[in-house]
Amino acid sequence: MSAAGSEPQRFDARSFVDALPGRPGVYRMLGDDGEILYVGKARNLKSRVGSYFQPSNVHPKVQALVARTTGMEVTITNSDTEALLLELNLIKKHRPRFNVILRDDKSFPFLRFSTDHPFPRLSLYRGSRREPGRYFGPYPSATAVRETLNRLQKLFRLRNCEDGYFANRSRPCLQYQIRRCSGPCTGLIGREAYAEDVRAAVRVLEGHDDEVNRDLAARMEEAAARLEFETAARLRDQLANLRSVQAKQIVTADPHHDADVVAVAPGSGEYCVALMFVRAGRSLGSTTFFPRAPLAEPAEVLGAFLAQHYAEHEPPAEIIVEHRLEERDVLESSLAQRAGHRVRIAHAVRGIRASWLALMRENAEQALKMRGLARASIEQNLQELGDAFGLVRPPRRIECFDISHTGGTDTIASCVVFGTEGPLKSEYRRFNIAGIRPGDDYAAMHQALTRRYRRVQGGEIPAPDLLLIDGGRGQLAEAARALAEVGVSGITLVGVAKGPDRRAGQEQLFLLGQDTPTILPADSSALHLIQRVRDEAHRFAIAGHRRKRAKRHSESILETIPGLGPVKRRELLRQFGGLQGVLRAGVDDFLRIRGLGQHLAQAIYEHLHPGV
Repeated sequence: MSAAGSEPQRFDARSFVDALPGRPGVYRMLGDDGEILYVGKARNLKSRVGSYFQPSNVHPKVQALVARTTGMEVTITNSDTEALLLELNLIKKHRPRFNVILRDDKSFPFLRFSTDHPFPRLSLYRGSRREPGRYFGPYPSATAVRETLNRLQKLFRLRNCEDGYFANRSRPCLQYQIRRCSGPCTGLIGREAYAEDVRAAVRVLEGHDDEVNRDLAARMEEAAARLEFETAARLRDQLANLRSVQAKQIVTADPHHDADVVAVAPGSGEYCVALMFVRAGRSLGSTTFFPRAPLAEPAEVLGAFLAQHYAEHEPPAEIIVEHRLEERDVLESSLAQRAGHRVRIAHAVRGIRASWLALMRENAEQALKMRGLARASIEQNLQELGDAFGLVRPPRRIECFDISHTGGTDTIASCVVFGTEGPLKSEYRRFNIAGIRPGDDYAAMHQALTRRYRRVQGGEIPAPDLLLIDGGRGQLAEAARALAEVGVSGITLVGVAKGPDRRAGQEQLFLLGQDTPTILPADSSALHLIQRVRDEAHRFAIAGHRRKRAKRHSESILETIPGLGPVKRRELLRQFGGLQGVLRAGVDDFLRIRGLGQHLAQAIYEHLHPGV
């Protein structure tokens, strides 16, 4: 500790490097007050850390980092792989400002066949793949999954209904009427015939289209020979539809080829990473990421992306990239250990792989261009918004609150956040409102704002520059009281009230402290931005309210049954597809659920059907 009034002791980089061992490990570069500026890994700590302080190292990132470094810490590891895993954990925990940070990591959906049912269900699935079933994917979006799902339903008429709904049908549903399901719930197709359709769909998903074509043609001819002309006609239509779909698809490789294709495009101060999924020899689509990467090089961004992305998602057998990675063997070893199979990172590729990379690079460049245009448009809107309210500078962060309820019940408050890049959906929040008089929107707004801005006051989340309240002077005054109560100031408050005819374009904007409302022209881009933020808050509040209301209606009657706890209630709703399915079930149906004995099954039925 330095003496009072003396200069703080400078970091002696030379002595620190001289004391380091030539072993693998992780180093942390520290700034003022112990802030972690950068986390890195090294095969040889002495060599890697020493390179930062060489006079010949004039890289802008290194110079900016070293200028802020007031101390360092190291952790020695037993291997390069262990160092990589520790580095990932530290980056995820501390999110240092000079590291490449994958801010918008995504959960990708799959197609799932349930294998624990006589008539397997085909459905969209998110989450861990621990449930029994066959999984296909990942797909870049739910839209891509639904397109494949609809295509397979048209081809093979496979069910997608919940098991509880399936078990309680007495006649076929609309899906059967529009030829999207073969009606196994009511015995309109046998188990073996349905299983043949399932096997064909699985082979299509696996890329064995030619086998499916031959099989359908053979089954069609056999049915015709047996004079089963309706069956033959159905198989003929399946075959024609499958060939039509195949004509629109590009089969890109052999059916056993699984790969991810990753390309990086640099922009003005940011990067875009484009990722394409190739499964069973054909592309499932692509998605983009925009990591935070201050002063990084493309190869560094690529390596950080691979390490962070595949820490959360299972890697395929091959990852195709456009840059040679300095620590490729360490990454391959770490990914293979995590995935349980060999993983190859290929960069010098030719033929179809090279065309994939070129396509992804073009996608990344286009995504950066569109992002720049969108950001410029939003920044222009923010500038106009600042001018409209006479602000010293345009707002950079906007929050908006709305309240939703039905007759005062199931009240939900929403908070949406917009920044210079548009909606920040990961920062949206909902608040369950309780302990107020039903229908008291002022009290609901006060409670939500108090809970939110206590966290702002505590430094847990940043304060907005502009706070929009859905409502007029009354709601605005209540918001001001809530902020004063928690000690938050310096935020511009605006109430957004609908006009006389409640039509878009006639909004009255109440600025705290002004006597008359501001009315912007209907074609004002500042007004359009306010409408967009207000409508998003409204949508988010209604969605939360409907979910809460549906849950209450589904569970309220079951909560009154003696002996039926929350676990068994959830199992009932899951098995029967909702409350209506439970109401249609009989005692024998309840007995099929594990944990429900004769006495409880009878009690449930009698409670749901009094007087029967």
